[in-house]
Amino acid sequence: MGVKEDIHTQIVGALAGAKFPIETPETLLGAFPDGAETTCKSGDVELKAGDAGQVLTAEDFPFKSAKDVADVIVERAGL
Repeated sequence: MGVKEDIHTQIVGALAGAKFPIETPETLLGAFPDGAETTCKSGDVELKAGDAGQVLTAEDFPFKSAKDVADVIVERAGL
């Protein structure tokens, strides 16, 4: 599994208990187990949930599933 797929899987897993749709960035951060400090790691790559704010825009919301969140973050993070 590559870094991109690994991080994607970790994001989906971290949001497994989240209630969708998620309407706001604040709600999204609150859905992660450790909030903004939730960290996904693969090899030398480390991505914190709080960093997602740098790649997400208001137009991305609402998110309908954990997969949708992971798709957008992984694509825009340039992994």
